[in-house]
Amino acid sequence: MPDHEKPNARGLFGGVFARGGVEAGDAAWLQAMLDAEAGLARALERAGLAPAGAGEAVTAAARAENFNPNELGGLAALTGNPVPGLARALARQVPQTAVSAVHRGATSQDIVDTAAMLLAKRAIGVIAADLARAADAAAGLAAAHRDSIMIGRTLLQQAVPVTFGLVAAGWLTSLDEARAGLDAVGPRLAVQFGGAAGTLASLGEAGQRVTALLATELGLAVPVLPWHTDRLRIIDLGAALARVAAVLGKIARDVTLLAQSEVGEVSEGGGTDQRGADQQAPAASPRRGGSSAMPHKHNPVASIAILGCTRQVPGLLATLAAASEQELQRAAGAWHAEWEPLTALLRLTGSASSWAADLLPGLVVDTSRMAANLAATKGLPLAEHVSSLLAGVLGGAQAHDLVAEAGARATSAGLPLRDVLLAVPKLEQRLSSAGITAEQIDSALEPSGYLGAAGAFVTAALDAHKALEARHG
Repeated sequence: MPDHEKPNARGLFGGVFARGGVEAGDAAWLQAMLDAEAGLARALERAGLAPAGAGEAVTAAARAENFNPNELGGLAALTGNPVPGLARALARQVPQTAVSAVHRGATSQDIVDTAAMLLAKRAIGVIAADLARAADAAAGLAAAHRDSIMIGRTLLQQAVPVTFGLVAAGWLTSLDEARAGLDAVGPRLAVQFGGAAGTLASLGEAGQRVTALLATELGLAVPVLPWHTDRLRIIDLGAALARVAAVLGKIARDVTLLAQSEVGEVSEGGGTDQRGADQQAPAASPRRGGSSAMPHKHNPVASIAILGCTRQVPGLLATLAAASEQELQRAAGAWHAEWEPLTALLRLTGSASSWAADLLPGLVVDTSRMAANLAATKGLPLAEHVSSLLAGVLGGAQAHDLVAEAGARATSAGLPLRDVLLAVPKLEQRLSSAGITAEQIDSALEPSGYLGAAGAFVTAALDAHKALEARHG
């Protein structure tokens, strides 16, 4: 069957925006809702509220391929959500003896919210694994390039020397913090089970017991009480995903800047194909990073795709936050407004993390280009170091002014800062009178002597990463 006819095909833009293992499409939602219904049937049976074997019967029938999503979507127009149609269809699929276990005590929101928690739990597992792979790669880059000196850039202008190891260590720390955020939100993923108005009145005194059994069946937390209009769990989930997106977007932006032709300090590797073993790319397929018009191009596709995903995330999180104001016991519209933004958040964050797990292990670092770019600055980024050397004898203001004048002369003449400081009579005389030697100037202009705590910071990041990995087992 051609890809476009397959039930799980992700569409024209899916290769960019639905990459990796996170499933958040119609089939995944449908199966998650069915899993919630099946878990409820098993919980009811365990509580003695459904006949023996009812849970197994409902579970056997609760398979997405047994249902038509388009038909359920059409029925949703009559009730405002797809659950009533799904519950009726599920009841028709099970033996008569098990019908009483289908949807008993639940309202539509219980099933949709619980399904959302199941989707999130499954997605977080996938995203966390991708982030772990990316973090391990960042750790490898930090360790390998601890002493690889490059020009630092602030406000997109040349600043002072840094190391690429420190850059990678920054990525590593952020990735690990994003992973910790996902760890923290995990225990917040709780079942939703409150019935019509959050009282579980139809189950009498058994309501809380069924809730606890349902949570056990589904591997979710037990909330203190139903959270139909308390949407902090949704906001917490969205925020954790947005933190992941923020970290990945920063890394991708750094790579796109460093991979510019005029900079050329890093480049993306070939990457991996997301096709299965039986779906190899045709020989005529475009190469990774290629252009439809310019044969010479090697675009940073993974970074671009990450940015395409992460740029969409803030607006989605804002929608979830705006939808959190919900009326009384059940919301009229605000709850419904969450479904698509949450789906997109899971899908886009999952895609970005998948791209990142491909990007960092294959990143190519050009240390010779870094050295050449640093040398091309002709010592100007070390002006701060020279100024600090002179401040001890000239005073801070005079030292700053002297070096600023030398820097301006060097820039206008295209000369190294050293040559101006030691060859312009006015400046050289002031240095000599202050007892500053040429050897001291040369030492101040050595990039490796002005890296501060860069090496210690790399060590700290690697140690923190090892500690996190130890906790994860």
